[in-house]
Amino acid sequence: MGYSKTLAVSLFAVLLLAPAVLASDPDPLQDFCVADLDGKAVSVNGHPCKPMSEAGDDFLFSSKLAKAGNTSTPNGSAVTELDVAEWPGTNTLGVSMNRVDFAPGGTNPPHVHPRATEIGIVMKGELLVGILGSLDSGNKLYSRVVRAGETFLIPRGLMHFQFNVGKTEASMVVSFNSQNPGIVFVPLTLFGSNPPIPTPVLTKALRVEAGVVELLKSKFAAGF
Repeated sequence: MGYSKTLAVSLFAVLLLAPAVLASDPDPLQDFCVADLDGKAVSVNGHPCKPMSEAGDDFLFSSKLAKAGNTSTPNGSAVTELDVAEWPGTNTLGVSMNRVDFAPGGTNPPHVHPRATEIGIVMKGELLVGILGSLDSGNKLYSRVVRAGETFLIPRGLMHFQFNVGKTEASMVVSFNSQNPGIVFVPLTLFGSNPPIPTPVLTKALRVEAGVVELLKSKFAAGF
């Protein structure tokens, strides 16, 4: 009886763990899998592969991050993405990159990458980099001014931001351990969702009057 009970508990534990094991990204089974972004084949992780005979060699190289982005935006920053949609050669390899340019006083607003850890290097200027811990850490803010040549690390799923504290333009390049790290901009998500989050929910959660929520919604009605 005791043996049967132990066996049952063991099988139950295996069943609980199985989804977590199966949910991890598989290792690639070929040298390259250049994404066929228009492919119709069913794919669980990443995109279907182009035949290697049609891939050429451009998929190994990109100059997209060589040019600074236009920082004449409400945030005073510009993000140039280099994920699988922009660089199909990264398909199944679990990597991607971004370049972010900042005008003086520009910010990359608080946001989260739900599927990736981020590591970055400041290429020019000086940026205040802030990482917000979870409730486990007491919602602690970890921050430092990071200067050209210095690096920073953002754990997966933690909210973070960058702000140009210098008097000149700044730029950084970041890498992710995912071909599609995803992004959730906190202000846009709260006040520019589609359909909108009901105002009473936000007034209660943020402890402000309805007029404040409606004002903030109007600021993000057109997105970023």
